[in-house]
Amino acid sequence: MDILNALVVFLNFVFIPAAAYGAQLALGALGVTLIYGILRFSNFAHGDTMAFGAAITIIVTWGLQSLGISLGVLPTALLALPFGIAATALLVLGTDRVVYRFYRVQKAAPIIFVMASVGVMFVMNGLTRLIIGVDEQRFDDGARFVITVRDFREMTGLQEGLAFRTTQALTLVIAVLVVWALFWFLNRTKSGKAMRAYSDNEDLALLSGIDPEKVVRMTWIIAAGLATIAGVLYGLDKSFRPFNYFQILLPIFAAAIVGGLGNPLGAIAGGFIVAFSEVAITYPWVKVAGYLFPNWEPGGLLQLLGTEYKFAVSFVILIVVLLFRPTGLFRGKSV
Repeated sequence: MDILNALVVFLNFVFIPAAAYGAQLALGALGVTLIYGILRFSNFAHGDTMAFGAAITIIVTWGLQSLGISLGVLPTALLALPFGIAATALLVLGTDRVVYRFYRVQKAAPIIFVMASVGVMFVMNGLTRLIIGVDEQRFDDGARFVITVRDFREMTGLQEGLAFRTTQALTLVIAVLVVWALFWFLNRTKSGKAMRAYSDNEDLALLSGIDPEKVVRMTWIIAAGLATIAGVLYGLDKSFRPFNYFQILLPIFAAAIVGGLGNPLGAIAGGFIVAFSEVAITYPWVKVAGYLFPNWEPGGLLQLLGTEYKFAVSFVILIVVLLFRPTGLFRGKSV
């Protein structure tokens, strides 16, 4: 029984939260790695693109709720999500036309694109704050839990209870569907193959008759969709505040670089590696240890770092990978 209770505590406070967080980071890292692999620069505005998409989705959600429209047990934000994706796609396409296209025609160095993306990041951040404000917003209506602590205890008779939130379940299911759809698109469709060819060898792709502007547009649209979905899922699971998406940019880039920039499979693996590392290192393991070793009395919480240092874990992982394996675990493009 003690082992089962320890397992439930582990699932409740480490595995399930880290899996949901990892799925959100993976979707965000996919957008970053897609832009890096095809447009060849690190987009520092990606976190605020997520924030903008989530903000538009929240506003449309409020509008649907005011009209009495909902999805019952599921969050109304799922109905509003396509509107958020469309608005974000228009924003990034407009940004590309106004900002990035000029540097692309000039064949500017990647660092110029990076600096331009930093400027875009601040503009997007201000725009998001102007639209929705700076306060915390919760928009996870519908059923709160797939299973509650009380129900789990009654079913199993265990001392510890397991809580599985609806938002966590949605995050995992939607992430799987989105990743499947993305890989199907890249591997099975003409547009997806054109994007892969352009990423592998730009000059050869141009000689083959591939339209570079079409590839760029498709890349921005897909990246906008990934950013909006990741931003909405993160906001549903935690809460929405524009500044949170600026903070999450570091773990997203850490995930993309750990897996290998430009490698979609690596971005997914990197997202889960970073998420599980952050959660495991900042979680106090004293309760799990109490079940596994009942006669042992630890002198502390068995917590390697406090939760306020969570993003420091991402930073350390990022530095280690850049020092010892700059192409990442799945051999993407070096930074």
